[in-house]
Amino acid sequence: MSTAEHLGDLLRELAPQVLGVLLRRYGGFEECEDAVQEALLAAATQWPAEGVPENPRSWLVTVASRRLVDQIRSEQARRRREVTAAVREAPDAGLAPAPGEEGPGDQDDTLALLFLCCHPALTPASQVALTLRAVGGLTTAEVARAFLVPEATMAPRISRAKQRIRAVGASFAMPPPQERAELLDAVLHVLYLIFNEGYTASSGADLHRGELTAEAIRLTRMVHRSLPDDGEAAGLLALMLLTDARRTARTGPDGALIPLAEQDRNRWDAAMIEEGAALVTDAMSASLLGPYQLQAAIAALHVQAPRAEDTDWEQIRLLYGILARIAPNPMVTLNHAVAVAMARGPRSGLELLESLDGDPRIARHHRLHAVRAHLQELAGEYAAARENYRLAARRTTSLPEQRYLRDRAGRLERQRLPSKDEGRDDRSAAVVDEGTGSGRGERHDDGPRGGAGVDRLPADDRAVVQRRGDGPDDVGGVGAGG
Repeated sequence: MSTAEHLGDLLRELAPQVLGVLLRRYGGFEECEDAVQEALLAAATQWPAEGVPENPRSWLVTVASRRLVDQIRSEQARRRREVTAAVREAPDAGLAPAPGEEGPGDQDDTLALLFLCCHPALTPASQVALTLRAVGGLTTAEVARAFLVPEATMAPRISRAKQRIRAVGASFAMPPPQERAELLDAVLHVLYLIFNEGYTASSGADLHRGELTAEAIRLTRMVHRSLPDDGEAAGLLALMLLTDARRTARTGPDGALIPLAEQDRNRWDAAMIEEGAALVTDAMSASLLGPYQLQAAIAALHVQAPRAEDTDWEQIRLLYGILARIAPNPMVTLNHAVAVAMARGPRSGLELLESLDGDPRIARHHRLHAVRAHLQELAGEYAAARENYRLAARRTTSLPEQRYLRDRAGRLERQRLPSKDEGRDDRSAAVVDEGTGSGRGERHDDGPRGGAGVDRLPADDRAVVQRRGDGPDDVGGVGAGG
């Protein structure tokens, strides 16, 4: 890692901590955030030449506090606030603590800041944008680039989110215990959305956006570190790691999408897989089972298969059945249908897909048509499969997905069509990455193939699972990605 990259990572890690300090002292989200950005700019300019200070966070707190106080003093209309800020701030609050002495900036308020950015008064789009800006430390331009929108569009969205937080009187503090579980669900969902958009970009020429997946993993890791006993925080981190471990194998040299069954498993990241599998194993054995843990367990089952044809689809089918009971949504049903098809035959999967035709959340979504096309191909319904591949290609805005789906349709036109039996036997050939993610693990002949502790689940009924929130409900999620 270069010096510039190391400095960038350090500033990104410190940005939410410094913003938290200023919010505790002064209040005023927008003003504090502007002051922090100025301090970060000063650090990016000075530190490469002068060296990183011994206590970089205190340095940033000092600079940001002075910028904010200067701003207050320069505005006559805010005289009253200046007095309030002066009273609330101790005389030496803006100074770095002496060596070995803890100062008021040593408290890490990043988790409280995440709760604030994911306030229920904000729309999901605003929650995502504000989280990346304030907690992730991305500039407005970087957030805009990540979502392929002009900076002129993203800047007002972030500004409106800050104004909304002020208007509803949201306080900068950890929520009380009775509210924390519900708000944590919102935080995890926002991080899940960020990861999903990065892992399978909803539009554009690239299949994935590494800056978004990396940021989602970093922030989720921070939440898990702050709440080590929360099973869903651990489950979400595990899901991200097990899924992102396959990123480099998902595309060819020309950027073309490579489906799960055809990926080179030697290119999967073994370290990420090992960490993710350990996380979900520990979470499932020590906490109430939730949607993210189940998705991570499914991803871990893919990890256990040394080859695509060794995948334990029956266990995956069972897990999706449980997930459909505790966190029902159309993407779960879509993935469940693929698992049913792999375990019980394509016509069984097609029957389950019929339940989604009347669901407005997914009826016109390209993934429904893509999955139906794949199962029809397996069932020997080649003409129908070709038309659904084409329909899916027209409805996706992701260029790599368009190319892949058109290629599948074209293959059915160009090549000699196999018999029904041949199509039915080759069940794993074209799965467009079914499951919430997969990974690569070494095969151990003396151990069970069911990964991440899922072999300990009772065979077909864990209805006693306690539901915590609705879990993932975005229709373009990791579940059917590449």
